[in-house]
Amino acid sequence: MSDGSVTVSRQDDVLRVTLDRPSRRNSLSHSMIDDLVATLTSAASDEKLRAVAITGAGDDFCTGADWVTTNESGRRPRPGDLVRRIPHGAHRVIELVATIQLPVVCTVRGWAVGLGCNLALAADFTVADADATFWEPFLSRGFSPDSGSTWLLPRLAGVARAKRMLLLGERVSGTDAADWGLVHSAVPADELEAAAADLLARLAAGPTVAIGLAKAAIAYGQHSTLTQSMNQELSNLELSCRTVDFKEGLAAFRDHRDPDFRGL
Repeated sequence: MSDGSVTVSRQDDVLRVTLDRPSRRNSLSHSMIDDLVATLTSAASDEKLRAVAITGAGDDFCTGADWVTTNESGRRPRPGDLVRRIPHGAHRVIELVATIQLPVVCTVRGWAVGLGCNLALAADFTVADADATFWEPFLSRGFSPDSGSTWLLPRLAGVARAKRMLLLGERVSGTDAADWGLVHSAVPADELEAAAADLLARLAAGPTVAIGLAKAAIAYGQHSTLTQSMNQELSNLELSCRTVDFKEGLAAFRDHRDPDFRGL
């Protein structure tokens, strides 16, 4: 059985990442997770990029880490295997999506399960098919949640709904995910690509440095006081005011026109 692949292409200044293993509903093999980490790490230092798009090949987004194939041999892993490996694999993927100073947009159709669900939740914006399914089946498989689900879900949807998804294993539709605040929006299937494209175009045309600093400040604010957050905002402001885009924003305001940001 194919281990699948992560295919990467560039469209202007947008990096397009496709989880390409439709025969397994885009479940992520070890090699695919490693490729995702490498791709996102490279994107983080690419000054020509202004946004990242992540989608799944075929009818589904991603059904999580491929635990079935991983355990087919029947051999028990060495003690401590998960503790050694996962922080540099699945967990690193979530960290990179959440912290990379580029806006990340996920397009979700079909199933978004486990690690795949958390990948969509960690993105800055996720546009979902209204009939998509978000599912955290960890406990129904007999093991505890991972890949950031216990951090992401309570913050996005509240503790009560997080428990419904994590402890009871409730499946959530794209429409409900948007209503709960788990994702940016849910649209009919035939409008999904256009909605994601419009969002990516808006983000890629924005002041990239300032967007990245704002993203980092929002994350910082989740575990800081008001004063600490304002101090962080002040440091970010000092940096963003030195960009080409800052000067363009002021000029556009003065000239009563739309700004033409270059991401610099």
